[in-house]
Amino acid sequence: MKIQTVETFPLFYQLPKPYGDANGMKAYRTCYLIRITTDSGASGWGECVDWLPTLHKGFQERIIPYLIGQSVADRRKLVRTIKKWHARAAASVSMALIEIIASHSRLNVCDLWGGKFREKVPVYASFQSYSEDSSWQKQSVKAIEKAAAEGFSTFKVKIGGKSIAEDQQHILSVQNFLLGKMNLVLDANQSYDAAAALQWQSLLQKWPNVLWFEEPIPVKQVTEYRTLRQRLAVPLAGGENMESTADFIPLLSGHALDFITPDPLHIAGIDEYRETASLARTFGIRMTPHAYDGALTRLYALFVQASLEPWSKMEEDAIEPVEWDVMENPFTRLIPIQPSNGEFAIPCGNGIGTEIDMDLLAFYSWDGSSYG
Repeated sequence: MKIQTVETFPLFYQLPKPYGDANGMKAYRTCYLIRITTDSGASGWGECVDWLPTLHKGFQERIIPYLIGQSVADRRKLVRTIKKWHARAAASVSMALIEIIASHSRLNVCDLWGGKFREKVPVYASFQSYSEDSSWQKQSVKAIEKAAAEGFSTFKVKIGGKSIAEDQQHILSVQNFLLGKMNLVLDANQSYDAAAALQWQSLLQKWPNVLWFEEPIPVKQVTEYRTLRQRLAVPLAGGENMESTADFIPLLSGHALDFITPDPLHIAGIDEYRETASLARTFGIRMTPHAYDGALTRLYALFVQASLEPWSKMEEDAIEPVEWDVMENPFTRLIPIQPSNGEFAIPCGNGIGTEIDMDLLAFYSWDGSSYG
């Protein structure tokens, strides 16, 4: 099969009220989808997220001309070449080519990879906890209450964007709602140094419902992570911005983390993402995917978890949860399948087993104007 066309779908949505994390406030959400079609009529979808003008120019002027006429069977080589130009663009091309091969073979993506270990994968509700309102703490707790009513039982909450005292006051309010009956993840987005992270220890040792503390310090500080892992009362997680499997080796070999959190959008290609998941298992480390940006990307993270061997033979059905964006974001609905009671049922049809909502693509199409 030869690549015949590559269509692009840049999407933009202006948030009515900004929200954010320790990295700052978000005023908009964007998404960039592609659809590759072959001379046989088979097609596949891919997704990436970045500054839309840069992505669009790169696809139109370099990536699409390179792909036209290439064989789908050369997927790894094509993705490797595009990775040199733009890693996130390479990830989207990888998704599209994998779906083409699966669909042409009349297989689901999971079946193409050797089959599923499980039909459902747990997901957790992921929040951007800060807003510009003085009542942001109350709004955050209300949002968690809403997600709990929708069936979620695990929640990722942001810290690191305010003073430690203010963030701790917020998390105490969250814990007063959870009452130890639901699980909590704290994510500092690499905001602290080791001394600041240790200021959470007196609280963390009282909270058995905290599943992990995500990126309290810059993730490449392997020695400091190893020290924190010995001193903090909860597991440590990180790695969402790593771009290759090799980037994780120092963290894994250095016994610096309890969980790695790779993101299919950031690692250049789903094949390499799956290699990262397998590497974690080789090192005996758990892997919980970061999948905040992008509905299609999250679906691929769920496919990988469904196809990944259990982390413990003592719990043969156990698998680590996948992040689910519950903030205002219309692009979450691009995939017309939603979780139920904190679980996502893996679609069984050919390819990705579902369709992209074309009406949403048309409605939120980016007009090419500047933003930000």
